[in-house]
Amino acid sequence: MDEEVVTVKRRKVGNMLGLAVLSALVERPMHPYEMASVLRERGKDTDMKIKWGSLYTVVGNLEKHGFVATVESVRDGARPERTIYRLTDAGRAELEDWVAELLAEPDLEPTKFQAGLSIMASLGPDEVADLLTKRLTALEKRLAERAAVLEASRAEVPRLFLVEGEYELVLLRAEIDWVRGLRDDLATSALPGVAEWRHYRETGELPEDLTAFAEGGQE
Repeated sequence: MDEEVVTVKRRKVGNMLGLAVLSALVERPMHPYEMASVLRERGKDTDMKIKWGSLYTVVGNLEKHGFVATVESVRDGARPERTIYRLTDAGRAELEDWVAELLAEPDLEPTKFQAGLSIMASLGPDEVADLLTKRLTALEKRLAERAAVLEASRAEVPRLFLVEGEYELVLLRAEIDWVRGLRDDLATSALPGVAEWRHYRETGELPEDLTAFAEGGQE
């Protein structure tokens, strides 16, 4: 079966912080410090992978490519001079195109957890079950915290601006259910091959059927 090919557009500024900056400047011109304050206040650093240390570099790159433009530079007392930026027409077009891509095209990049699952046989089944229990604890804590934040926000924030939080909770609940199921299948040896896996970890001897599978994968 042929693999689906997803073409990801190569952007002049591909850092997700750039997208966050463009979204903030839709409202009004701002200087970088204000951009960061607005984005943090709205929890965008929990919705996107943002490295705040690169903010000024990202803003500079956005200006270089014509997505933002300098309005003026101001000085408040003894504070350093601050440059205020506005969104350009090209920046608005880039923002809209970028958001459309994110909403329409599935992100098929494998996660670090998926990578770990693919080679979990490097450990023993009992150890993997214990590690999954540890992951469950972290996931359930995260779910409780994010659910509380979302519920508290509902009193003041329209649902239109909370849907990303709803999506996060759906993903967390789905992962919790799946991880718990896998953990339990390992703990009870309900997962086919666990007995052979445990035997291999204890003796170093790979059962014949698994040997044939491993050798077949090397062709």
